Amino acid sequence: MMKSTTIICVRRKGKVAIAGDGQVTMGQTVLKRKASKIRTLYKGNVLAGFSGATSDAFALFSRFEKKLGEYRGNLSRVAIELAKDWRLDKALRKLEALLIVADKDKSFLISGTGDVVEPDDGLLAIGSGGAYALAAARAMIHHTDFSAKKIASEAMKISSDICIYTNDYISVEEL
Repeated sequence: MMKSTTIICVRRKGKVAIAGDGQVTMGQTVLKRKASKIRTLYKGNVLAGFSGATSDAFALFSRFEKKLGEYRGNLSRVAIELAKDWRLDKALRKLEALLIVADKDKSFLISGTGDVVEPDDGLLAIGSGGAYALAAARAMIHHTDFSAKKIASEAMKISSDICIYTNDYISVEEL
């Protein structure tokens, strides 16, 4: 599950950015270089990125987007309700993916084990290169004046230089 991608979320100076690479792998084989794993949802007010099995992530995106409408974009409520459904529903429980979601105020990592994590420092990362991207972003937060979008992009570039399951085809969305 974790050998699928790298996604990072950076919150800084009133902006939030989510970046992801485009590599899709199966085992040790690269199947696709330019996949898009970041989505803008709910009338452009919510960003979401996934790591894990692609079809599972699309199923979660669909449920997440439905809940955004149901709860009128209340990201905290949607994240908790999706995690609850994911953990309790037998079919959903088998999905192998992680989500990072963000709006202008909050960011969350959502997992199938029922975790809904809001970061202390405005940074979240998932996937095989997540730890590398997170470390790079933390260094840039403390030692540069870069924007959220620039930090996310640069952290992804660093991760792609280290992690074989992360490539340098990077997409970034910002609110």
